Amino acid sequence: MKIPHVPLRASIGAFMLNSGLTKRGMEGEAAQATHSMAVGAIPQLQQIPPDRFAKLLSYSEVALGAALLAPFVPSTLVGLGLTAFGVGLMQLYVKTPGLRKPGTVLPTQAGIPFAKDFWLVGAGLTLVLDDLTHRKRFGR
Repeated sequence: MKIPHVPLRASIGAFMLNSGLTKRGMEGEAAQATHSMAVGAIPQLQQIPPDRFAKLLSYSEVALGAALLAPFVPSTLVGLGLTAFGVGLMQLYVKTPGLRKPGTVLPTQAGIPFAKDFWLVGAGLTLVLDDLTHRKRFGR
């Protein structure tokens, strides 16, 4: 891990790890609500039962958070994971009614907690591009 990546990886990694650990015991109505919202953006998730989806979401966030915090995991790899996770959340924001002001990408009050997830894509792409351009410049 490059020293300039430490603040970005540590802050996002800690946030993701905490988010995943918080969802560990999610079941019942909370799992159903989370699953329903995800299915609205990605219909293929309908095939996964809500409780299982909640567990998979929790495991994914814990794994991504831990990978971001682990200095031996390459920035390109965690950047790709972060970008993919962020793109999934962007789909949720774009496809869920009521999260955006009509005809715009601007969030409604209800959409603000979801719109902020765009930073995950930016951070992920920054890690990937910085790693790739650094290698190209220095022949690694």
